[in-house]
Amino acid sequence: MRLTKFTDLSLRVTMRLAVAKQGTTLTTRQVAEAMAISYTHTAKAIARLQHLGVVEAHRGRGGGLALTGFGRSASLGWLVRELEGEEEVVACEGETPCPLRAACRLRGALRQAQQAFYASLDRLTVNDLVTSPTGPVLLGLS
Repeated sequence: MRLTKFTDLSLRVTMRLAVAKQGTTLTTRQVAEAMAISYTHTAKAIARLQHLGVVEAHRGRGGGLALTGFGRSASLGWLVRELEGEEEVVACEGETPCPLRAACRLRGALRQAQQAFYASLDRLTVNDLVTSPTGPVLLGLS
């Protein structure tokens, strides 16, 4: 299974915010520069993460970004499902329906693989992703 670039960027932004010192906030620009992501893409990812309740964003002087408690403990599987959507891996019923759809075993096999993929991510949280050696590397990014 392949994640969209948006999901990849969102997860990296979440990981960077997860290692920020308690009480410290970062700006969108700081996160974008540290993670080598465009500011525009970072802002879009943060907006989505804020909508999901994973990130708090405060504007103005003294404002910034911080990961919420929910964001720290959220299941990685849940987060990826929210960012990716739960569409099937293949589109059998699309604009041009697949002629094999009535008797195909591929669709079921891929659905089972997708469920196993998410089940493996369900066991992890954002905090799990930033334990050593990842956390110190993230802190070293400027």
